[in-house]
Amino acid sequence: MAIVGRPNVGKSTLFNRLARRRKAIVHDEPGVTRDRHYAEATALGKRYLLVDTGGYDPEDEDPMKVGIATHVRAAVAESDAIVFVTDARTPLGEADRATVELLRRSGKPVFYAANKADSPGVDAEAFELYRLGVDRVYAVSALHGRGVGDLEAAVIGALSDAEVTPTDAGDEATRVALIGRPNAGKSSLLNRILGSDRALVDSRPGTTRDSIDAVVERGGRRYILVDTAGIRRKSKVAKEGNAVESLSVLSTIRSIERAQIVVTVCDATEGAAEQDAKILGLAEDRGRAVVIALNKTDLTPRGDLTKAEEAAREKLAFVPYATVVRTSAKTGRGLGDLFDAIDQAHASFLKRVTTGELNRFFKEVLETRPPPTMGNRAPRIYYVTQAAVAPPTFVAMTNAPDSIHFSYRRFVINQLRKQFGFEGAPVRVIYKARRRRERGQPSEPR
Repeated sequence: MAIVGRPNVGKSTLFNRLARRRKAIVHDEPGVTRDRHYAEATALGKRYLLVDTGGYDPEDEDPMKVGIATHVRAAVAESDAIVFVTDARTPLGEADRATVELLRRSGKPVFYAANKADSPGVDAEAFELYRLGVDRVYAVSALHGRGVGDLEAAVIGALSDAEVTPTDAGDEATRVALIGRPNAGKSSLLNRILGSDRALVDSRPGTTRDSIDAVVERGGRRYILVDTAGIRRKSKVAKEGNAVESLSVLSTIRSIERAQIVVTVCDATEGAAEQDAKILGLAEDRGRAVVIALNKTDLTPRGDLTKAEEAAREKLAFVPYATVVRTSAKTGRGLGDLFDAIDQAHASFLKRVTTGELNRFFKEVLETRPPPTMGNRAPRIYYVTQAAVAPPTFVAMTNAPDSIHFSYRRFVINQLRKQFGFEGAPVRVIYKARRRRERGQPSEPR
């Protein structure tokens, strides 16, 4: 089911209401939604796929608005039912009439909703839609939920069971977030992978505002790719006071937290910058597996590309385990290598090592290089076990956790990587004091 209408009539608010979660960015500024935004929703015991769209205005010749109109028409074509939304408090305009004409030509079931009817007193104004020859108008308030139940029940009733059941990506799908600075080519890369214009692309930075999910199958494996808004320096966003951009950043961070793999897209023509390191740091802090995509390689001479890759590795040296892949969204170069790196990172992210393997290996490590003495304490590591995956997390039992020097902690992680791999995934090691009973000493009397 697609939700369409002119800008700023509350489509995204209705989308969030029907999805029963705040997924789309909502703001008073017109034109916040630009791409198609999908969510699975459930009503009356049935599941269906919900599509939010940007404001439709076919008369606007701005390239970005033309792109939005193209996405709206695509959403109408792929949907089995459409909800047309207007603002009950304002007169109908040419954009409303053009949208109604588009929907009538589609031949799909259309449900007309006059939004922002927050009280019964506004209902009379909402019925202006009848002048366009529609059969029924649903006066609703997406913000407060008024009338939304009746609208949703009508839509569900018009869909067959086959139409209501959405495509399920399944728990086995690898969830990948594309992150980076504005205009690094994230949306273009997503479109190249999908082989279609799923994400709106414009030469102006900041085109993507909401995170966009897309399912792709490649080599017998399924992936959920999430295109995210570009993140500028925090000082710039704060200085300009751009509330929508701040919401976009929060949406990107939520996408990072939901992802298993984070692909940081860097512009090879500009090289990795400090902001790229800060963005990648968001993923590293949250324990996500990472891959670095050096994009726009088709615009970079081979000699400069080698320098750009070396500079990127130096700038992003705090994640030495990340694979750097050269890609080109324009030509498709490097996409095979990119998915190989994603698969490797995913395998590492979920890798589990048995306690027996760990301790046989660590026995050799500790004999070669035991923990150094700190102060008057001589720390000892008794055994190591893996406590979790996603990311791989290990627990080392010791007599003095606070006396394990940071350099030795780094040495232990490096040894784990050297022995067991974990390419592309962060490794966490937690040091815990062994309890008295575990040291063979009697417990305290009860």
